[in-house]
Amino acid sequence: MKTAMQELFSKLETEHPNLFNTNTQEGRKFINDYYQFFELEKEQIIDAYQQGFNNAYFSNPLNKEQYYNKIFKNEQ
Repeated sequence: MKTAMQELFSKLETEHPNLFNTNTQEGRKFINDYYQFFELEKEQIIDAYQQGFNNAYFSNPLNKEQYYNKIFKNEQ
């Protein structure tokens, strides 16, 4: 299963293949500039998994939508 970020970059690669050409300065710059977003997504997936485990283990009443709203929309 692809994440939304992976889908986005797959579409970009299809529509703008020059952005992913590491043999060009433009391609290397693009990859270096946007690599951080893959790392951020990875951290978010790991954190969400851990939070899900913690919720199940400690019987936290937050459902998945409430968790999303609390973490990503900064709602209390």
